[in-house]
Amino acid sequence: MDFFERQDKARRHTGFLVFYFALAVALLIGGVYVVVLVIFGGIELKNAAEETTVSWSHAKMFLATAAGTLGVISAGSFFKTLSLARGGRAVAELLDGRLVNPNSTDPNERKLLNVVEEMAIASGVPVPQVYVMDGEAGINAFAAGHSASDAAISVTRGAMTMLTRDELQGVIAHEFSHLLNGDMKLNLRLMGLIFGILCLTVIGRILIRARGKNAWPFLLLGLALIIIGWVGVLFGRLIQAAVSRQREFLADDAAVQFTRNPLGLAGALKKIGGVAGGSELQSHRAEEASHFFFANGLKSELFGFATHPPLIERIRALDPSFDGKFPSVAMPDTSAAPPPLPGVSPLVQPPPPSRSAQPPPPPLPSPLPAAKPPPLPAVRPPPLPPALTSVAQQAIISDIGQPRTEHLQYAIDLHRAVPPSIQTAAHDPLGAHALICAFLLAEDGTVREKQLEELGRATSDAVRQETFRIWPDVQNIPPNARIPLVDLALPALRRLSPAQFEQFRGVVNTLIASDNETDVFEFMLQKIVMRHLETRFYPERRPVTQFYDLRPLVRDAGILLSATAYAGSDNATEAHAAFAKGAESLGRIARTEIPWLPPSECDLSHLNAALDRFSQSVPQIKKNVLTACAETVAFDALIQPREAELLRAIADALDCPIPPFVED
Repeated sequence: MDFFERQDKARRHTGFLVFYFALAVALLIGGVYVVVLVIFGGIELKNAAEETTVSWSHAKMFLATAAGTLGVISAGSFFKTLSLARGGRAVAELLDGRLVNPNSTDPNERKLLNVVEEMAIASGVPVPQVYVMDGEAGINAFAAGHSASDAAISVTRGAMTMLTRDELQGVIAHEFSHLLNGDMKLNLRLMGLIFGILCLTVIGRILIRARGKNAWPFLLLGLALIIIGWVGVLFGRLIQAAVSRQREFLADDAAVQFTRNPLGLAGALKKIGGVAGGSELQSHRAEEASHFFFANGLKSELFGFATHPPLIERIRALDPSFDGKFPSVAMPDTSAAPPPLPGVSPLVQPPPPSRSAQPPPPPLPSPLPAAKPPPLPAVRPPPLPPALTSVAQQAIISDIGQPRTEHLQYAIDLHRAVPPSIQTAAHDPLGAHALICAFLLAEDGTVREKQLEELGRATSDAVRQETFRIWPDVQNIPPNARIPLVDLALPALRRLSPAQFEQFRGVVNTLIASDNETDVFEFMLQKIVMRHLETRFYPERRPVTQFYDLRPLVRDAGILLSATAYAGSDNATEAHAAFAKGAESLGRIARTEIPWLPPSECDLSHLNAALDRFSQSVPQIKKNVLTACAETVAFDALIQPREAELLRAIADALDCPIPPFVED
């Protein structure tokens, strides 16, 4: 099953989830109606003047009961869903997570950050925000978010301190599988729906506080609502458990495929079995998010239904030689964590003075990776036979959402080789701002001086000076390392204030326009950075699926394929041949209707509009058009830097993460 099939399956699961939820709501309405009928059906409440105040027919009673029950559940679900609109960080904060400073020098936090950054680079997704649950000594983790743009990885302090690097890598790879497979979005929706059912118990608690001469029917109704609400929550929890159990084995398999190290993940699971408390969370909100966790986070199974597969089954699937005996593991001392300052949010806690005074550790001295992957070829190799060209295209598509060990090794080498100045800048909001600006500075000295002057007028002197300082190091970065560095800078850019983000967006637009020419890299950078940051500052802006057929998008497909063909060749004849190869993969009808466009009709502004429309299509259409673009790129058996950047921008805009191009 490829990335697109998994996405489509996740979409179908969402449909099933809505169906089961609607069925549960219908049963709850029926239950509430029966209770109301029993309590109020034969009762006529009278006021002091002996006038009847409550006397309903059964039809009116049913309609009122249905409207009230549906209103309570819908309002609760809407409220919870709205509170989760911020994505993964909303769940992390709900469970008392602390945002880890990307420039942290704590050895355990540095280990965690490095592993997450390497996984993100290897997967071709923006680096998610990383949280630590300081008060949780057990071993657990989760990934949450609507998409890769607003994803967050959260781990317990026990997982961060007790797991080795290989074990932590296995756990994080497991969570990245959930991120890439669309599980996170499903989990958030499930969390919102179950909260709506839980609101019935809240209404019940209010009613049982009723006092007065005629209050006893309302006391009975309140008690019944509490019982009915908890029964509904029970069925919701069973759906949570079914979703979680089904997907944990799949995520374990994907993590092993990613890391090629089953013993790392197995070691983490064994430590969960050997440590006192295992993977339990102490937070009273853990039950709400139980289906997110890497391992069972609840203190007891819900009415005998486990939220996760048994540890022994998961371990033996990874390590068949496991004898069932768990190693003894000592719990970490959570008192070592600095207590939060009173009245201050844990997200803005200053770092301990002893750590902030230490300089960041220099990265391991290693040249930029040349063997994994090799530099993109500068000389055109002999054309590959058609069969091999097709294999190249298939490799690009098959890698989407399914990174391999080669991609992880590339990410590790690249991460270690980033120059100290660039690594420090990418982890700091001001430095990340300057890094993006440095990428946009022209090589021509005169144009660059003009850009720096405009930069000084549009932003602070500190940003201008930092941009000027790191520009020489940026020039030495090879083209194949630029996209990963952009992704590496995104967590720091998410820490900008809304006003700073608006200033940053204006500066980027100014620098791009200052040389009167927008090249493919500038388009890619602007598209990726702004798309992922806008979900942070404007979380309500989310694409809605509108296109289920390619026919309304044939001109947009022509724009994408024509632009991709021009990016691969300056020769019009060769570009048209590449376009025809890509269009052919879309089928006979699409092939005859997709237009071959001149450069003026498939420039970057047209390309941007076409991508916005394709982002609102179903996964199968995204797969088809990406396959066609990959066929166009692979036509001449050469992936040039601008082709790689454009293909990455197209895939990213469609929420289809492409790992780095590596040589097997």
